[in-house]
Amino acid sequence: MKTFRNRVAAYHYFFLEELEAGIILQGTEIKSIRAGRINFKDSYARIESGEVWLYKLHISHYEKGNIYNHDPERKRKLLLNKREIKKLTKKVEGQGVTIVPKEIYINDKGLCKVVIAVAKGKKLFDKRETIQKKDLAREQERKEKHRY
Repeated sequence: MKTFRNRVAAYHYFFLEELEAGIILQGTEIKSIRAGRINFKDSYARIESGEVWLYKLHISHYEKGNIYNHDPERKRKLLLNKREIKKLTKKVEGQGVTIVPKEIYINDKGLCKVVIAVAKGKKLFDKRETIQKKDLAREQERKEKHRY
């Protein structure tokens, strides 16, 4: 199972709740995802008329796809049932909360799944705290390696 994580989102947001969704892909997009040609830069999800859409998820052109290639940053529909969409709508109505793709993976059946998270933006001092925690964890790892 291949997994691609949105590392930048963990730096910019606090994750409040996670949800797994299917995604509607077009043509050669699945082949590009399997090749790892995906970029989460500034991607987000939005609820529009009872449907959840993923914006700015960059899936590069498939090299051998010629005329069947897709638009790399088109909006893509996420597959959720109505109960999950209503639940998401209630959460997002709160101020400063957004829906962010956290990771994309291909499951055992060969289907592409997206883990989306309801997220709240971090302030500058929260980001500094995150950096400090990472540095401390790295330092601990180095000490563990050198001890043996």
